[in-house]
Amino acid sequence: MDEDRKRKLARQFIESIPHARALGMELTEIGDGEAVITMPYDTRFVGDPSTGVIHGGAVSTLMDTCGGAAVVSHPAAHAGTATIDLRIDYMRAATPGQRITARATCYHVTRNVAFVRAVAMDEDEAKPVATATGAFTVENPGRGK
Repeated sequence: MDEDRKRKLARQFIESIPHARALGMELTEIGDGEAVITMPYDTRFVGDPSTGVIHGGAVSTLMDTCGGAAVVSHPAAHAGTATIDLRIDYMRAATPGQRITARATCYHVTRNVAFVRAVAMDEDEAKPVATATGAFTVENPGRGK
């Protein structure tokens, strides 16, 4: 699948998810099994008003969506996907006021399952906000169900 087609498919994947649009997610990079999505800081998604820290649910949604985009862009998976399992380890609170970026890599694809690693970070890329590993469905057009 060529780069433009992958980008279009991944963008359609993200835009079809209402909460991804509501969170302001933007696909910034896409490649063979790789995706980068950013999410701007927004006070509507603060989990603790006393600190201004974005809620972990918004971070997990970003990582899940980025993982799905990585699967959709992988050469072995040409159609939609859904999350089977996603484990997230939160390392620290994201810095209030800063954009959060997720980078996901689809590193292995079987007939039915794609495996993904992801990291979320704010402006301090040396100290991740969270990391994730996940399994996603693989839908291949033309394969019998």
